[in-house]
Amino acid sequence: MWGTNARDAHPIFFHHVLKGIRNGAKVYSVDPRRSSTAKWADAWLGIHVGSDISLANAIGNEIIEAGLVDEEFIRRATVNFEAYKELVAKYPLERAERDSGVPKELIRQLAHDYARADRAQICWTLGITEHHNAADNVLALINLSLLTGHVGKYGSGLVPLRGQNNVQGGGDMGAIPNKLAGFQDIELNHDARERFGAKYGVPIPPKKGMHLSQMFDAMARGELTCAYVIGENPMNSEADTHHTRKMLEGLECLVVQDIVLTDTAKVADVVLPGTASWCESEGTVTNSERRVQRVRKAIEPPEGARDDIWIIGELAKRLGFDWGDPSAEDLWEELRELSPMHRGMSYEKLERLGGVQWPCPDEESEGTLFLHGRLWEEDPAKRGAPAPFHPVEQDDPLDTLTAEYPIRLTTGRRLDSYNTGVATNQFSSPLRQKETLNLSPEDAASLGLADDAIAKITSRRGSIAAPVRVDGTLREGLAFMTLHFPDQVEINILTLDTWDPKSGTAEFKATAIRVEKASPEEAAAAIERMTPAEVVT
Repeated sequence: MWGTNARDAHPIFFHHVLKGIRNGAKVYSVDPRRSSTAKWADAWLGIHVGSDISLANAIGNEIIEAGLVDEEFIRRATVNFEAYKELVAKYPLERAERDSGVPKELIRQLAHDYARADRAQICWTLGITEHHNAADNVLALINLSLLTGHVGKYGSGLVPLRGQNNVQGGGDMGAIPNKLAGFQDIELNHDARERFGAKYGVPIPPKKGMHLSQMFDAMARGELTCAYVIGENPMNSEADTHHTRKMLEGLECLVVQDIVLTDTAKVADVVLPGTASWCESEGTVTNSERRVQRVRKAIEPPEGARDDIWIIGELAKRLGFDWGDPSAEDLWEELRELSPMHRGMSYEKLERLGGVQWPCPDEESEGTLFLHGRLWEEDPAKRGAPAPFHPVEQDDPLDTLTAEYPIRLTTGRRLDSYNTGVATNQFSSPLRQKETLNLSPEDAASLGLADDAIAKITSRRGSIAAPVRVDGTLREGLAFMTLHFPDQVEINILTLDTWDPKSGTAEFKATAIRVEKASPEEAAAAIERMTPAEVVT
């Protein structure tokens, strides 16, 4: 479990992990905090924020030095191993211990256990992807799976835990700037562009779009003047809130389509009330294991709300394109026609089998239990293109620690709440606490701050105030907050909006801050802001 507190952030998934633990599975937790997930692990590697690549490279080097690589798999199914071997040789255990703070003997133990395991998985989430080098962090973990052959076979693999329900389905449908539906590359796949162009009666240019971070940059340059936001709350979820607010309020036209009036919707020119797709609409959902399942309408939406498909269709009509009145199944059939990996997934099959994992290329197929099995084929034609090693170097967080900003703030989720609280703050929970700045006992003592004292937290971008909570899961120099309660504490005023050029993800996990006692006026304002929003029962 690398960079994930799955016990709190993915509790249903973690139930399966617990079953594995009870059946004898060994679990390692790589996390700056000794989280509730780490407490279930056989060993906790308390890593310094942002030192993931150094640690992963040292694990790879140790596996190579100990002769534990899967040489036959590497020879047959991969490329670029020698370049990877040369690079990780610069990361002995001693360097990783210095960079990450994890004892070298513990790193060695993890390396040997992972390499020797009959079956092994690496699970990760936002803890390694919300960094300025997010993609390289993931590549460093992929290298380990290739090195040991823990990929493409039952029980082994790479498990990115999705941050939101149906994120996988959104990607499958083409909600990625350089992909058409079915992960067909819009720039490189000429045949796919031809198929889509023929279907829609327009040429599809071989040009990728912008991801969210690029859109905000384009807003700043005055090149993007209109935005249509569906089911997203960037006013609260994007880094550097002052900048985000300025960009959204400066648009010539902002349209928001959502099920509640988010802070983003409050500044919109037009708000389109959609439906809760999990219970008020027909369609499909794809989970983290690529399993496509049917979603059935259970209740009628509230008065005034409209199905998202209907809203988009009506907008098209007003723009001069009448698409008729397609149902969710009509659109699914269109997808099957255009996406080879979905072609064999009829509604009838999805219902009969209780879900199907893509790729499912034809009517005879019942889906694919696990990915990348082709890498184990003896026949080169069936094996296909080899999987490349990607040598990547350690790259420290951009928001550096200094005497002025000596504490590293990282962010995450709590069990009872979700992201900016749009969905979860509508109801009370006996588990819920007000937002706090969690500090290590050492830092709290040195700053003279106890539980519930109001602290002023300052980064290079701004200041906020929040109550303190002394947290024994944190080490000295590390602080923790969540994004759940922007009405109480706008944490993203602090965060850095510099983003990874490969993935577009901002560096939410590694903010440099200064903490001090709030003035009486600042404390009073913070308490006033937080009091109305408390929902503890």
